Amino acid sequence: MNDTERAIRAYFDAFNAHDLEGMLATLSEGVVHEINEGGTEVGREAFRKFKTHMDTCYREQITDLVVFSNGTRGAVEFTCSGTYLSTDGSLPPATGQTYSIPAAAFFEVKDGLITRVTSYYNLRGWLAAIGA
Repeated sequence: MNDTERAIRAYFDAFNAHDLEGMLATLSEGVVHEINEGGTEVGREAFRKFKTHMDTCYREQITDLVVFSNGTRGAVEFTCSGTYLSTDGSLPPATGQTYSIPAAAFFEVKDGLITRVTSYYNLRGWLAAIGA
């Protein structure tokens, strides 16, 4: 296993353990986070704020994780299953709906730390899964 794959796997291990500090430890200080259907945020503290918000609204687990890596770049394909806990902004009201959707992400890694995370999933698929 190379450094890129090791960093990506550590990121998802921490995600599944609901270990925010463990996730942050896999990220560079200036990590670029490109959010599905959203903007781009820069920095570990911006990621902390994002993930704290997500953990308030959703309780998720990643399964079926497949990691691809080539040098300092990596891609993953996985299933994201969760519970919609608290209404997130203008999205439909949360009533404890559960969901399971396919997703993907792309990473860049330097010196063993993730410098970019770009996430993708089908928002319409998620909306259908929660009955919206």
